[in-house]
Amino acid sequence: MFQQIARPAATESTPGAWLNRRRVMAIDGFVLDLPDTEANVAEFGRDSAGGYETAFPQARVVAISECASHAIVAADVAGCWAGEQTLAFSLYEQLNEEMLLTADRGFYSFPAWNQARRSGAHLLWRVQAGLRPYWLRDLPDGSWLAVITKPTGLRRSQKDRLREAARQGHPLDPDDAVIVRVVDYTVPDRKGEHIRLITSILDPAAATAEELARCYHDRWEAETGIDQLKTHLRGPGRILRSHTPELAYQEIWAYLLTHWALCTLICTAATAAGIDPDRIKFLGTVRIVRRSVTDRAAFSP
Repeated sequence: MFQQIARPAATESTPGAWLNRRRVMAIDGFVLDLPDTEANVAEFGRDSAGGYETAFPQARVVAISECASHAIVAADVAGCWAGEQTLAFSLYEQLNEEMLLTADRGFYSFPAWNQARRSGAHLLWRVQAGLRPYWLRDLPDGSWLAVITKPTGLRRSQKDRLREAARQGHPLDPDDAVIVRVVDYTVPDRKGEHIRLITSILDPAAATAEELARCYHDRWEAETGIDQLKTHLRGPGRILRSHTPELAYQEIWAYLLTHWALCTLICTAATAAGIDPDRIKFLGTVRIVRRSVTDRAAFSP
């Protein structure tokens, strides 16, 4: 049901939904605590980050959401042993050409970048400090073009040939090397934190470095959407109810569906009023909807 109905909620007139005709999206992950039953532990496992096991088994969810509305339009669910990059691979296929996908540095890898680009969507991802794109030329807005080669399977001489081909403007096999645009900047109110972004939008006329930097920070809207689901919809400090994996999966998808419906309602109302969807409080919307649901509509979980 989620795959059939979940889609972006913003229209062309929704404030804050677009960067120059590209719908701004974000990918992120989170975990949900489940009842401590043998079946749930066997299916989902316990996270052992930091050397300590969590008190409850946990399900990991990775989701692509629309930044303006917070509506989750694609998701995958697995045990906490599953990595976010692994779960994200299947989601990239659900992107389309009108989208600009933002992602934090934990999602970047050379194969992941290529997988997401094959969808036709443009990308704006933060990368780890250890990634060293090979400089090609500076651009007038302060960004620069670079080539990134496949990290494994290429000899030094092959990488040199690919870089020379990129300098001369020859086409590259994306399985071996890709050309990206790099945006570097620091954030003063974070003690001068350095941020490096790479994007598939190579022309500064399509989006300036300043616009891209500002757009990347809209990625935090995905964090807001996750908080809405985990804190305001589920309830703070609560675990899910389901004692078996089959019901746990159903319950998680039910939360995703309900969150999508509420975000779509908020976005539709905000667009009609000509205001940013952030101006409408999610918790207030939840309370209004709960009051409007009659007892006859309730059913046993």
